[in-house]
Amino acid sequence: LIDGKWTKGSIVRSDKKGAYDRLPRTFRDFISVNDPVYKPESGRYHLYISYACPWATRTLIYRNLKSLESHISVSVVHPDMMENGWFFDNNYDGVTEDHLFGFKYLSEIYQKADPNITTSVTVPILWDKKTNTIVNNESSEIIRMFNSSFNELTKNSDDYYPSDLKNEIDQLNDKVYPAVNNGVYRTGFAKTQKAYNESVEYLFSTLDELDELLSNKKYLTGDKITEADLRLIPTLLDRKSVV
Repeated sequence: LIDGKWTKGSIVRSDKKGAYDRLPRTFRDFISVNDPVYKPESGRYHLYISYACPWATRTLIYRNLKSLESHISVSVVHPDMMENGWFFDNNYDGVTEDHLFGFKYLSEIYQKADPNITTSVTVPILWDKKTNTIVNNESSEIIRMFNSSFNELTKNSDDYYPSDLKNEIDQLNDKVYPAVNNGVYRTGFAKTQKAYNESVEYLFSTLDELDELLSNKKYLTGDKITEADLRLIPTLLDRKSVV
């Protein structure tokens, strides 16, 4: 979307070296009991996801683990991204209609939030039904909200970002995000042989490090699953993230 208008073209942006350059997310508000606008309330928020997207899958995993299924509703787009971007087609197995507005395209959700927006149209999206706008479209922040912001509502206090492991989890995230989570895209979307070689070597050397780390641990930080594992596993399992 450019100035609120859909523009057809490649979604792949590259830097001067031909390496994939991911656009930053657009909406970055945070649900919290202390936030003046976005309070944790049952039935107030709606999640837009694609099963084909590992970034969206991690939010769906958290929704399940944190007992949020009855509190946060979900719409699912078609797994194929066509010339008009993500779209809804409830005749396809696993895909739903747009439950809130009946829109055909996900881009219309962004236009609803801001008619003049310039942004890439991505999932996941966390929508606020009360203010009628997007709260957040950055998966790493959405899972942090799901992890703790709704605990009083759900009575589920399971913590995948515990205080005693935060530094270790952050260090793992800093390693896994550029090399693996984003690394599969940097490899698959590389525009030059040099960019491809650099990204694929970085990807597989990091996978080797993680494999070694898990050789004597059940999970990345020890015997309990944490955010570090939940950010890694969707990329490893997603069939579209194949180099």
